[in-house]
Amino acid sequence: MNKKSPAKKIILLLGGAGLSLLILYLVNPAKFSAVLENFIKLVIQIVPILLFVFVIMVLVNYFLDKKFLHQNMVGQSSLKKWLISIFAGILSVGPVYAWYPLMKNFQEKGIEDRFIASFLYNRGIKIQWMSVLIFYFGWTYTLTLFVVMTIFSIPQGIITEKLIKLSE
Repeated sequence: MNKKSPAKKIILLLGGAGLSLLILYLVNPAKFSAVLENFIKLVIQIVPILLFVFVIMVLVNYFLDKKFLHQNMVGQSSLKKWLISIFAGILSVGPVYAWYPLMKNFQEKGIEDRFIASFLYNRGIKIQWMSVLIFYFGWTYTLTLFVVMTIFSIPQGIITEKLIKLSE
């Protein structure tokens, strides 16, 4: 099987799209104009949302790191642990398996399983995809989903911890 680098795939994708647009322009200039107009409208709608998400991600990556999480999760109040586990899960980036060693370390240091489960549950909320979610479903749907997921991560964590204790 021939594996292509990501850069080559992107070039092929953009080249194919460009070729398709060139063919459309040559075959039907009116349809090309309509496609171009719709594309520009879409970009104008999405760019402000993408900028907002980008700023959030930059701030998160600057202020949130593994050392901060460890310092604020060991020996703190339950409310603070819930808040940190919820928001750290939401703001965490990268593949989930990269977080497993840190979560195991937290578990070994005495962090209760409910907070680890809540963190992992809230990783389902992806800041980088919020703009797409807002674009397709609107602010109301997105905020409702966000609130419901964050609230239900608490009973999810409690249930997970109880099931773990029952199995021991």
